[in-house]
Amino acid sequence: MSSTRIVIVPGWRNSGPDHWQSLWAEQLAGAERVEQDDWFVPRRSDWVQALEKTILSRPGRVVLVAHSLGCITAVHLGAEACARVQGALLVAPADPERRAQLSDFAPVPYAPLPYRSVLVASSNDPFCPIRRAGAFARAWGSELVRLQNAGHVNVEAGFGPWPLGLALLQSLLQESAWEATPAAGPGKSERARAEAGLKPAGTVLSW
Repeated sequence: MSSTRIVIVPGWRNSGPDHWQSLWAEQLAGAERVEQDDWFVPRRSDWVQALEKTILSRPGRVVLVAHSLGCITAVHLGAEACARVQGALLVAPADPERRAQLSDFAPVPYAPLPYRSVLVASSNDPFCPIRRAGAFARAWGSELVRLQNAGHVNVEAGFGPWPLGLALLQSLLQESAWEATPAAGPGKSERARAEAGLKPAGTVLSW
């Protein structure tokens, strides 16, 4: 297993104890969770600073596990912290232009991310239309995993431990391990994707 750190990035109003992010934080050895001073009145500068502080607090690469507004926080990272990101699982990104409470996070950056990312979106997410999520994925260069009628991919939508999400995370961690091994050779990242049921970057999968 890779020594890459896992950084969990909750969204607006935090993730409760039964949320898959919270369950993973307890289950995955060494996982770190970003804490915000104010979960209910989010300010972009404060949220981004808290995430950057967590990433830079210790040496080494990180894989981000973000949900909702946490996804948008992640794509606002500055260059120094962004350079430490090995990969990101971006689940049910929020659309800050649709809710006044989140407007400080708009506009959403549309630049390609300099690391591998998997974006999971739902066909009926009340916080972000599937077309908007697809536009995010295209702009960021993310692999898009489209879930059918999965709501906001949270407890209210019936998501607990969420094994599919764990498989996607494992593909990112395995790729990190192979890329860190000089003898790994080409093609290993594609093997990691295949083992998690993914196809090459740029494709869309539906569940």
